[in-house]
Amino acid sequence: MEIVIFTHPPFSASYSMPKYANMLAEGLRAKGHLVQLWTAQPWLYNLPLPKLCRKWLGYIDQFIIFPINVRKKIKKSPLQTLFVFADQALGAWVPLVANRPHVIHCHDFLAQMSALGEIPQNKVGLSGRLYQKMIRKGYRKGENFISISKKTQVDLHRFLNKTPQISEVVYNGLNQNFEPIKDKQVLKRLNSELKIDLENGYILHVGGNQFYKNRIGVIQIYLKWRENSKINAKLLIVGSLPTPALKNILDTSDFSKDIHILNNVSNEVLIKLYQGAFVMLFPSLAEGFGWPIAEAMASGCPVITTNKAPMNEVGGQSCYYLTLPPSEDKAYEKWIIQSAASLNELIELSPEERQNLIDAGIENAKRFNTGHSLEQIEKTYKEVLKMYSLQVGIQDIPHAKAKAL
Repeated sequence: MEIVIFTHPPFSASYSMPKYANMLAEGLRAKGHLVQLWTAQPWLYNLPLPKLCRKWLGYIDQFIIFPINVRKKIKKSPLQTLFVFADQALGAWVPLVANRPHVIHCHDFLAQMSALGEIPQNKVGLSGRLYQKMIRKGYRKGENFISISKKTQVDLHRFLNKTPQISEVVYNGLNQNFEPIKDKQVLKRLNSELKIDLENGYILHVGGNQFYKNRIGVIQIYLKWRENSKINAKLLIVGSLPTPALKNILDTSDFSKDIHILNNVSNEVLIKLYQGAFVMLFPSLAEGFGWPIAEAMASGCPVITTNKAPMNEVGGQSCYYLTLPPSEDKAYEKWIIQSAASLNELIELSPEERQNLIDAGIENAKRFNTGHSLEQIEKTYKEVLKMYSLQVGIQDIPHAKAKAL
């Protein structure tokens, strides 16, 4: 197959989506397919102007200059070139290839829901609402979709104004060598690398500052647990540097010296952190998939997360679960107390019970295999090309030119 993958530009705020696009490209090339990555270039964005001006110039790069270049390149592309969008957030570009074979990968619709006022914790301004409307209008032109979870697929179908031609669910595959600990030296190695005394163990959280990651909830659960626990375990939070609100909670906490934010952690260190943790605490409000859940389980780390899709879809029967936090203050305090009690219950499992939970998690994580995911994706791609060939009346013409239409 000849495949073109549209991905986010290098100057966008997206970090995980370019990684996902590269994973697709590398995996498909390894299967013998010809793959190109197309994205907007920072022609105007790189001009030496104030940040706010550059942001709007970046939009010109993405939605005016790039589409002009794409239209020119499409004319030279074989009829059976498959155009792939690595993220539905690239929906504004979908109309460019809506009459050609295409697939749109869907991750989460949290930005769409926020723009429509469905998530009150994340208010969106006028420009953001218009931007999300443009994205929605674009991906609705698409016909073929791959969602990373059943929850994402349900959201997709709700936002589409038609029944898609193809709609598949393909779980993400773990793209690093996450595996259980093979020796008991991991804490010593982490002590040396991080310069943090981890002799009494630690609770781990992995996630950024997005509202739905519920970082404040993570800290509040930990603090409540520490108030009643004789275990002086630390809390290690892997991800972005704290927001002012988060930093204020940290600085005023009785256990501030035991809470550490780890920024720019390498994949090698992240694997060790999963392997050495008592538990991975992940009380997320929402996700597209929930990478850290699968990564922790594959590394032999017990997980406690939220009993809501897709977190429970990924965790299956292999996690401890918390209810979603309520919005009322009194109910929220009760939720913190209950969540801390659940965390303590997991930590105090007997060695046999803990090992059974770990084994179940390792087995469950086998569902998220990159090779298997790529096979399913490749199968869907081929199905799309086959349907397109039948629709336009061509059979195996890999070098037919688009102008033949």
